[in-house]
Formats: sequence, structure tokens, C-alpha cells
Amino acid sequence: MKPEPIALRPLARRLMLMLGLAALAAFALHQNANAHHGWSSYDSSKLVTLTGTIKSASYDNPHGTLDMTAEGKEWNVILAPPFRMDSRGLERGMLTEGKEVTVEGYQNRRDPQELRAERITVDGKTVELR
Repeated sequence: MKPEPIALRPLARRLMLMLGLAALAAFALHQNANAHHGWSSYDSSKLVTLTGTIKSASYDNPHGTLDMTAEGKEWNVILAPPFRMDSRGLERGMLTEGKEVTVEGYQNRRDPQELRAERITVDGKTVELR
């Protein structure tokens, strides 16, 4: 008769609990990300092109942002998530204050100074964001 490994039971329970909590956290983050992106609030029937100067930039999750001056107005531009910008060649250092950029995207229906960017051209390089 083989003795049962008693020490593994508590370890297995802790492992199962940790895996369960990790799965729950991943689900919650996924739901939060889906709720965050209400793309229906943008008018996708009309592509807007802005060329202007970056005032400030964020390369943070859940998505990057730009504040820029274009057409005599201040614009808030919603970019892609950092991992997507990196993988498509838009590096953090490319989005610096004072740099000229061209952004194509869709205007927010409720906030006409906000644009969801589909692509951005910086330093002569065009990057698809969606």
C-alpha cells in the first residue's frame, strides 16, 4: 500500500484557487476593455484628416492618446493600444511634443474635438492603427 502524499493537497488547493482568481481577473479586464470601447459613438461615415502639431502624447493602456492643434482647434486623438502601435512600427519616441503629424480617423458624435485615429503619419511613415 502506497502512502498518499498529504503535503500536495494544500498546495493543489492553493494552485487551483490562484488559477481561478487569475481567470476571474482576466475575464473582468476583458469585460472592462470591451465596455471602454464604445466605437459606435464615432461617426464612421465620414473620414476626417487632420494635420497639426502634437501638444502632448500618452503611450499608455488601454490606448495611446494625442493632444494636438490642427485647423486652429485643440483635438484629443484616441490611438491604438501600445502593443499594437509597437507591433506596427509606431514607437513611443516618435510621438513627441512639437512634432507635426497627420491623423485620419472618425470624429466623436458627442465630443466634436475628439477623433478616433485609424492611421497616423509621423516622420514620413504612415502606420495603420486599427
